[in-house]
Amino acid sequence: MQTSLRNSLAIQSKFGLIPSVAMLPRSRLSMSAIHRLALVSIALAIAPVVAANDSPDALQQGAHASSAGKHGISPLVDKVRVATARFLDINVALHEGWVQGTPCVSGPNSGAMGVHFILPSRVSDGALNANEPEALIYEPMPNGALRLVGVEFIVLAGDWASRHPGGGTPTLDGHLTHYVGEPNRYGLPAFYELHVWAWEQNPNGSFADWNTRVTCDSQSAG
Repeated sequence: MQTSLRNSLAIQSKFGLIPSVAMLPRSRLSMSAIHRLALVSIALAIAPVVAANDSPDALQQGAHASSAGKHGISPLVDKVRVATARFLDINVALHEGWVQGTPCVSGPNSGAMGVHFILPSRVSDGALNANEPEALIYEPMPNGALRLVGVEFIVLAGDWASRHPGGGTPTLDGHLTHYVGEPNRYGLPAFYELHVWAWEQNPNGSFADWNTRVTCDSQSAG
């Protein structure tokens, strides 16, 4: 981009559109001419900065942010994003009483769920509310940080049955939950659950259990 700008300025100078200092008689070095030359110098100085912002790495990072932040996939996804945006900073979640419930959970074949942080009072309340997920899901990053990727809605089967004696599988905003019997790898009584990948797109679907774009590779050994 800098070369292109220099070429353009050279062409303009050649045809007398941008006179150089050497071309101007001393009497014609007006403030107007000096201002014009100063602007040219500023343009040349900022050209490398513009080019750096157009680098492949910068463009790739911007594309990823745009992809992760896409709205309109599902009303439930959008609702979850609004309800959990403050938890992008995990310190906010910890301050509000969320505790780690699992290490990073890897998929049986590929992908992962991530690290689950739960709010104990919600897990045992026997209810599902789209604005109040029972678990926040974070992906461990190479630098030790945790990145919010989604949530999980959980209701214990026994609690649901006691509050709904008529039976039936619980739904959340029209989405059927999945039943997980016991014993299970989480050490919980039988429960119903639904994942919502609100902060990382999932090639398997926004409500699939395993996300192939999430990994446990950076899970700490501690």
